[in-house]
Amino acid sequence: MKIPKRIASALINSLKGGVVPRIGLPYITVGRQTEIEALLHDVDIIADGGASFRFIVGRYGSGKSFLLQTIRNYVMDKNFVVVDADLSPERRLQGTKGQGLATYKELIRNMSTKTRPEGGALTLILDRWISSVQSEVVAESGVLPTDGAFPALVEKKIYAVISALSEMVHGFDFAKLLTVYYRSHIDGDEESKAKVVQWFRGEYATKTQAKAELGVNIVITDEDWYEYIKLFAVFLKKAGYSGLLILIDELVNIYKIPNAITRQYNYEKILTMYNDTLQGKASYLGILMSGTPQCIEDTRRGVYSYEALRSRLTQGRFAREGVQDMLAPVIRLEPLTNEEMLVLTEKLADIHAQLFDYTQTLTQQDLIDFVQIEFGRIGTDSHITPREVIRDFIELLNIMHQNPSLQVRELLRSEDFSFAPTAAQENTDKEFAEFEI
Repeated sequence: MKIPKRIASALINSLKGGVVPRIGLPYITVGRQTEIEALLHDVDIIADGGASFRFIVGRYGSGKSFLLQTIRNYVMDKNFVVVDADLSPERRLQGTKGQGLATYKELIRNMSTKTRPEGGALTLILDRWISSVQSEVVAESGVLPTDGAFPALVEKKIYAVISALSEMVHGFDFAKLLTVYYRSHIDGDEESKAKVVQWFRGEYATKTQAKAELGVNIVITDEDWYEYIKLFAVFLKKAGYSGLLILIDELVNIYKIPNAITRQYNYEKILTMYNDTLQGKASYLGILMSGTPQCIEDTRRGVYSYEALRSRLTQGRFAREGVQDMLAPVIRLEPLTNEEMLVLTEKLADIHAQLFDYTQTLTQQDLIDFVQIEFGRIGTDSHITPREVIRDFIELLNIMHQNPSLQVRELLRSEDFSFAPTAAQENTDKEFAEFEI
């Protein structure tokens, strides 16, 4: 398995730092096959004009973010546009001080496609849309771009493409801005194009400014940003993409909101999004949100504190540990098995050796011993996570590489490693202590 050094470096450094790499995930994906298959089934529905909404639930370090990024890479290969954002105190789904709009801005800033996976793809998408419309006009009419009639034919085609948007909430102004962008593109007016992009990014603060510069008497706000996401989903389909997938991580930041009314407003926004996708009010749109079990299931502060959501999302009587309904709206991540962790350590050992140009000396028995010791430490029966095992293993690889005289068995058998409680165990009891009032 040959891996470019830049990808190997990103993988090792990200995983050692406890964060999910944005590139190279197929090289280290282990397990989660049933979860991935369930989510990819949703993707097929979205591409066919439907919509979906799922919660990914798991403890810190259990692989929620990893699964989201894995799906992100899968769907971009299927010609989807992906937007993603981590919630924070400054970014919520609903707020009175711009927190909802801040989430929208982050989503649009991270808009990604297969050819622009790092984000910032909005301008590329708009330009590609115009080029595709022009190509269709040439193919259908035979009129060349140099012909004087060509711009009128293209504009007519554009009106036909965006007519469906006008029937949606805020669709008329959205369609008008697309027309402004096209005309600016034809005229070579880069300043006007930039202003349209600025508006789509949610950066216009007042209606007066938008009216004066773009001719639309509306701006994106905390209250209606989600309506524009739905518009983008339909537009992207018209522009030649398969659909739009939204990834929202760190749902725990809504759980942490101290004001109960503010929390309820955020859960109400989730309910709106959930109902839209299941009732056919959204098209070509998928939404994935991830959070910890407590931020979902706590009936006092979590998602389940909002009765309308709890009644829709609560697990049925037949599901239990090891037996899940993967078609349910909530997917609960099961721990990776010892065998899956062994496969992962083999992959990481190979990548580490390639990155630092040395011959891998760890035997399979060494890897088995490492996994057995990790899963045998104090508290691992309920607290160990892939993040912690990966961190420990990369540290072991680093030490062995930098100290070739050391024997791996010496490190594995040391009391500090074999009997120390897991970091996850130490953190779990105090993780939400500030909320237990």
